Amino acid sequence: MLEKVKTALRITTTVYDDELTDLIASAQLDLGVAGVVLPETIDALVTRAIITYCKVHFGLPDDAERLKRSYDEQKAQLVTCTGYTDWGEA
Repeated sequence: MLEKVKTALRITTTVYDDELTDLIASAQLDLGVAGVVLPETIDALVTRAIITYCKVHFGLPDDAERLKRSYDEQKAQLVTCTGYTDWGEA
């Protein structure tokens, strides 16, 4: 996941690896708090949400508000999708 995030952020150095690793963990925890159960194999939808979270919180992006709205929408979609939650039978 770290390499995917670095590619998305156009980072080629290892200088920010610790910060990015923390952001990835934060994104996973944030999704979990919302009720998203991460699959054993992280799929494209979860990967995109994690990358967007990292884009919002890394550095000072010019489009932070747009990215935050995008992440919130991705998270909301995951929360409402079968297979990404463990709410049990209704």
